[in-house]
Amino acid sequence: MPITVTAPEGVLTATGEREILPRLSAALIEASGATGNSFFTAIVGGTVHILPIDRIYADGANRPVVMVELKLPNIGLPTNEARGAFIAAATRIVAQYCVPGHQPENTWINILNAPDGGWGIGGRQYSGEALVAAAMAAA
Repeated sequence: MPITVTAPEGVLTATGEREILPRLSAALIEASGATGNSFFTAIVGGTVHILPIDRIYADGANRPVVMVELKLPNIGLPTNEARGAFIAAATRIVAQYCVPGHQPENTWINILNAPDGGWGIGGRQYSGEALVAAAMAAA
């Protein structure tokens, strides 16, 4: 389940650039109720993109927005409560790893869901049912 962090240069601390993705991954696993599940843990990953400040926009102008985008199968974070828990945790994590002065309104979290059967790993298409079965087998 890919997590993409996009931030302007100089907004994340050096430690933040290294540690934000593992912390966001742990937050997703916790919000999903899958702590300790080897199958689920193995399919959470992502990338951190650091861009020049003049490449990130909000309100039609350059602004130091940190964006966290999470892509999930349609069974991922199935309730508003689970999505809210991830959004709250991700916002706290971003704040922890930004330089002083980063404003909360400059942290954006976006959760996208793939349709059933629109998820694949290693060339294998997974339905929601197949993902649940694989996670249950690893529990």
